[in-house]
Amino acid sequence: MTVVTTREARKEDLETLLEFEQGVIEAERPFDSSLKEGKISYYNLKEMIFAENVHLIVAIIEDEIVGSGYLKIEKSRSYRKNELNGYIGFMYVNPNFRGKRISSVILESLKDWAKKQELKELRLDVYKENLGAIKSYERFGFNKSLINMKMDI
Repeated sequence: MTVVTTREARKEDLETLLEFEQGVIEAERPFDSSLKEGKISYYNLKEMIFAENVHLIVAIIEDEIVGSGYLKIEKSRSYRKNELNGYIGFMYVNPNFRGKRISSVILESLKDWAKKQELKELRLDVYKENLGAIKSYERFGFNKSLINMKMDI
């Protein structure tokens, strides 16, 4: 049985996390024609490692970093009942380790941290064509909410 653990990301994890970020971007390119060509960046990972309102974690199997995710505490819109929510992002599992429910371990760890912060709501964004990710999030307990629409002009 594969044992997966999580821990907070450290400065020395940055090189691996930057590789994972490019993996996320490459996985999402087919779903978003508005992404620039070439190397781009979604996150300031170095800043996120040290941010008070971000819980950036890595998943570990036998001392190897195999996945990542973060939860950022955000102020909710004024019309929402919860003043704060946890926004989840940077969900990534190394392709060599997929199919082992590692994303569920990451999500559970993020959820546990959110509860310790007394958050009552978690949110995330996922491309509607990314059926594998949607299935994983739904299996974990997320429900579809809004659909974000765009149009090229």
